[in-house]
Amino acid sequence: MRRVGAAPAGSHHVEAFLEMMSAERGAAQNTLAAYRRDLEDYGGFVGSFERARIGDIRAYLVDLDGRGFAAPSVARRLSAIRQFHRFLFSEGVRGDDPTGTVDGPRKPARLPKVLSEAEVDRMIETAASLAARVGLTTVEAARGHRLHALVELLYATGLRVSELVGLKATVVRGDARFFAIRGKGGHERIVPLSDKAREATAAYLAARKAAGAGDSPWLFPAFSESGHLTRQAFARDLKGLAAAAGISPAKVSPHVLRHAFASHLLQNGADLRVVQQLLGHADISTTQIYTHVLEERLRAMVVANHPLARDG
Repeated sequence: MRRVGAAPAGSHHVEAFLEMMSAERGAAQNTLAAYRRDLEDYGGFVGSFERARIGDIRAYLVDLDGRGFAAPSVARRLSAIRQFHRFLFSEGVRGDDPTGTVDGPRKPARLPKVLSEAEVDRMIETAASLAARVGLTTVEAARGHRLHALVELLYATGLRVSELVGLKATVVRGDARFFAIRGKGGHERIVPLSDKAREATAAYLAARKAAGAGDSPWLFPAFSESGHLTRQAFARDLKGLAAAAGISPAKVSPHVLRHAFASHLLQNGADLRVVQQLLGHADISTTQIYTHVLEERLRAMVVANHPLARDG
């Protein structure tokens, strides 16, 4: 039961915990203030940190839900409570940690936004036509071809946007049909290049050279701190391309095109493990967000082929 305005027994333990977080873990002031608010609210509910039991903690989480806290906020509170009780246990204040078997709130799985194959085709065709417009300056043509190459590469490879904009120029030298990319955690994977992606990239490099762009180690150089095109600039250009293609800009982002790459592969028969490797997911569970695509494919297959699903 909530004890409004009541100071929990053992408030000095919170101060000791915050001192530890500051001295040993270098927690920022904003982080410490958030921990203080969370623990004071928790303490006001349970009354005593030293006597709180697992049932009290579960009741507190229910109380937070009743007050309209979103799942991420409840999870953050539970994280603070866990760390605090581990501290009390390590300091000998308590002989147990009551948070050990408390489950946090489950976040509903969010299905990624996915563009249809027709919508992606329309965006690619629009990018190609914009790059080939008559009357463009060499700089404008280079920018148009750059966007076309970016979209073709992203849809052909499913790269993360940071991986895409940070590609080195060496990945497209010669007649390369594959290149190696080092992704999250330093893990390297092999990424295939489609003919269309190679052709669009070659056209972009030719247009870049015609515009008098100097040599750069980056495939997509830019005047930025990193020396290459930023994620934000690409995302902005992509939304502009979506509008030109008659697609809502709110529906489109580099991440959405990465999702389209994975979903369309699965829709057309690719194995989930293959898609996992192409996306650079360390764990298959991360790729399983796309199982809704597989389920739809299986349902359609049953409807089309099962004797009992046929008419007459």
